[in-house]
Parts: sequence; C-alpha cells; structure tokens
Amino acid sequence: MKFDIAVVGGGMVGASFALKLAQAGLSVVLLEKHPAKAVSKDESFDLRISAINRRSETWLRELGAWQLMHPERICVYQQLRAFEQEQPPLDFTAAEIAEPYLGHMVENNQIQAALWQQFPTTLTTLCPATVNSIQHHPDFVSLKTQEHGEIVARLVIGADGANSQIRQLAGIGSNGWQYQQACMLIHIQTAYPHLDMTWQQFTEQGPRAYLPLPGHDGSLVWYDDANRIAQLAAMSTEQLHREITQHFPQRLGEFTVLKQAWFPLVRSDANQYVKGRVVLMGDAAHTINPLAGQGVNLGFADAQLFAQLLIEAWQKGEDLASQRVLSSYQRQRKIANLTMMSAMDVFYQVFKSELAPVRQIRRLGLALAAKAGPLKAWVGKYAAGVK
Repeated sequence: MKFDIAVVGGGMVGASFALKLAQAGLSVVLLEKHPAKAVSKDESFDLRISAINRRSETWLRELGAWQLMHPERICVYQQLRAFEQEQPPLDFTAAEIAEPYLGHMVENNQIQAALWQQFPTTLTTLCPATVNSIQHHPDFVSLKTQEHGEIVARLVIGADGANSQIRQLAGIGSNGWQYQQACMLIHIQTAYPHLDMTWQQFTEQGPRAYLPLPGHDGSLVWYDDANRIAQLAAMSTEQLHREITQHFPQRLGEFTVLKQAWFPLVRSDANQYVKGRVVLMGDAAHTINPLAGQGVNLGFADAQLFAQLLIEAWQKGEDLASQRVLSSYQRQRKIANLTMMSAMDVFYQVFKSELAPVRQIRRLGLALAAKAGPLKAWVGKYAAGVK
C-alpha cells in the first residue's frame, strides 16, 4: 500500500493532522493500536481532560470536529486565578483581553472521538496496527507492520505519544528528566454548580488546582512528591476526601470523591523533530510539565503548522520532504516548544522553592503582576491562544 502520508498514532494530535491532510486531498493512512470510542452524553466524565485554548478550538472547528462534540460535556471558563496561601490572587479574565472566554475544559476522549467521526472515506485507517520496523529510502519510507504487511509513504509522521515507537525506530534520541514529583487527577462532584473559573494555589509541595466541568462535576489536580502521591493513591475515597479537605483551599466547599489516577511528571524533548522522511509531533516530539495545561495545545500547534506547510508544498508540486518544508517546521516549532517548556520549568522551580528569598520574590512578583496592566493582558492573550 502506497500513500503520500503515513501517520502513526491516532490520538488527538495525530488524528487532527491526518484529517486535515485528507480533507485537502492528500492520500493518507492512519495507523493506530486502539480505535477511538464514541462518547455518550450521559456517561461519567473521563479523568483525562485538557484546557483547550482559543487557537486549538479554531483548529478543531475548521476540521469540523468541535461541532460533533456534546456541548453539555464541555465547560467554558472566563477566568484563571493563581494565588499563594494568604496572598492576594492574580486573576486573568476574558474581559481584560476583550474576549468572551479564555478557553474550554474538554475530555480528551471526546476530542479524539469527534475527530475520528469526521474522517472521510478517503482516509485509510488501519487499526489495530503495530509498526515493527522502518526502512529509509531516498524517495519514500517503508513501514513493516505486524497486521498489514508493508506500508509505503513519501513521509511518515510519528504522533504516537511520549514513548514513541516511531521515534525509537527512526533512531531519534531525546533528552529529559523526571521532576521527582507526580500529579494526581481527582474527579469530584461539588455541592454547587461550577463557576466559570479555573484556579491554582501554589504551595511549597506543589500546586493544587481546580478545573471546572459542567454542572456539579470538577477535576482536582494535586502535585506533590512522588511517594506522597503514591500514598494518596492507595487511600480509600473517604481517606482521600479528608486529605483533600485538609490540603486544598476552603473555597472548594462540600464535595464527593468519585475516582482518581496519577502519573509521574516528566519532561522530554526529541533531539530533532525530523530525520530523513520521518517527522515527529505532539508528545512524540516533546512532553511538558502540565502546570499550565499547554501540552495538547502545543501538539495541535505542531499539527496545524506542518499541515499548512505540506498542503502548500503539495499544491505547488513540491516534494513533501523538501528541505525547505521540513526545516521550516522543525525550526518554528522547536523554538516555540522549547520556549514554553523552559518557561514552565522556571515557573515550577520558583514556586516549589522553600528558600525564604525566593518566597519573598515570588510573592512580590504575583503582587506586581496583578497590577501590570498591558503586560498582564499580553500574558492572558498568550495563554488563551489569541496572541
């Protein structure tokens, strides 16, 4: 089987990229181990949710996927609040940047299901599919799969997650580290309907965050030492409820714990996004501290830029793997991703420091930022994806 593009990985980023190219008329094959499952409007909320900024929302609307999602399972937020203990909060609001809202909280599985639902018949989907080897040739790449034999494409896209097999098979190294911390996601139901606000409290052990969901549902995010998070994960719902009550702000009010899961915090960055005719995007290329919820937004930005470059090249009859196309993608996205990753690392280190001078600077910084007018508005626009 021969194609223009072979996309390995049908998650949110890979599916959106494959869909865009197929809609433009390129021949595309998507290889994925597990098919996306339809999401019922009445089922319980999934633990994995993302803060989708305005730029990502526009991307999903252009693809026709946003319109297919259940609106009653999407939560808009108009305010983002950051605070530390008794210090005055730092608020970013949609009104300050003259926008109707900052973004939406959406379940990852609903985004993926909507993208798959929008696949045209011209997009070949091979699922399940397991890639065993990659062979590079001057004009194409050959993928040997366990279930479907040989797949030949002019360009192969690795969008298969943080433990990318495509990255490994292509011989692309990566660097990174674990943060010695872990993150717990806790699905709760509150005594009152959600507010149009997501907030984050900074502590020396790590942030405590609240992500609103529709109705009375919400998601708590607890960052702490990996051993501490493992202890919390082993507790009963009643014990976990007591711990949350003791360590989260009182503004949470009455709530019920429904379910939880946790994962270690890891940063990784591929040494290169391009090798021959193999290209990485999304978590296969970079993983970031989830502190600001920018992970999937960065992945969508990868997909959006590279799709634009490829479609323009294809329409001009240019080689899809030309140096101009591939180097432009790698240069633009590596700079943007490394900038965000480095900013989150600085943010993470500053807010978890127990040193008194750092604490004083941190609190002064929050106070000044709250009064920073145009600078504060610029940061708000960047976070909302309108800058």
